[in-house]
Amino acid sequence: MKVEQKAHTTILKDTEGNISEFLQKVTNQYNEFKEHNLVLDITQDKSVDIKGIKSFSDLSKKHKKAKKSFVIVAENIDFNDVPASMLVVPTLLEAHDMIEMEEIERDLGF
Repeated sequence: MKVEQKAHTTILKDTEGNISEFLQKVTNQYNEFKEHNLVLDITQDKSVDIKGIKSFSDLSKKHKKAKKSFVIVAENIDFNDVPASMLVVPTLLEAHDMIEMEEIERDLGF
C-alpha cells in the first residue's frame, strides 16, 4: 500500500492488486487516516468487481459520519451498480473534484 498526502486528503493506493488484503490494511491503519479525506485507489486490481467495492461500505459509512469524504477510484466496473451511499469514480482527478464539492457542501451546511 502506497500512502500519499495532499493537503487535507490522503490517497491510499493498492499496490498488490488484492482488494481483500487492501481492505484489511486500510482497516488496520484507519486511525492514522481518520482525520483526512480518503481516496482509495484500487485501479491496480483489474479483477475488482462490485462485490469488492461493496466490501468497503462499512468503512465508507464510518468515515462519512466523521464529516470526511471517502472516495474509491476503480476502473472497469458498472457505476450504476454502486450503492448510492458510496462514492466511486474512474479517475483520481474526479476523486479530487468530488472531495472539493463535498467540502463546499459541508461548508454550506448541507
